[in-house]
Amino acid sequence: MIDEQGVISIIQSDPWMMEILKSVKSLNLPDWWICAGFVRSKIWDTLHGFSERTPIPDIDVIYFDQTSIDELDEKKLEGKLVSLLPDIPWSVKNEARMHIRNKMSPYFSSVDAISKFPETATALGIKLDETDNVILTAPWGINDVIHFEVRPTPFFTENNERMKMYDERVAKKNWQATWDRIKVFKIELS
Repeated sequence: MIDEQGVISIIQSDPWMMEILKSVKSLNLPDWWICAGFVRSKIWDTLHGFSERTPIPDIDVIYFDQTSIDELDEKKLEGKLVSLLPDIPWSVKNEARMHIRNKMSPYFSSVDAISKFPETATALGIKLDETDNVILTAPWGINDVIHFEVRPTPFFTENNERMKMYDERVAKKNWQATWDRIKVFKIELS
């Protein structure tokens, strides 16, 4: 198994991932991270011993800017990223507005938003510091992702509506079809 430094090392040794990170860093976004499947899939691919990268539907870039919560700004940023790396399926979201779409209380940072992702194994983010070292955030740790365990974040276990969303999401994602060691946990709320 690997620890947090091991996760950082496998990302730093991947030129494709580093190019993507440097492209996003060049936008100078406040409180930015690349998160979710970009990180999780790399970990699972590596631990499953895959020689080729599993395709991911999009590269989730998040940032936190309360001064401008217009969705059009996000589209403009996606356009800038497409001009840098046109073959990447970019998805840019300002977490200062996403609570409205997600019908939640406002987030106070990007890491707060990541902590409220549906699964602990997906609640991961990476970015580069000033000297291009990879920084990892994992509000619920990396234990679940490195042990191939998919379970809801504590935020999702707070009510039945969120748990229903979690159940539907993991069924739709069907990660076990790609990574056969994945175990999905369901929690029954009373």
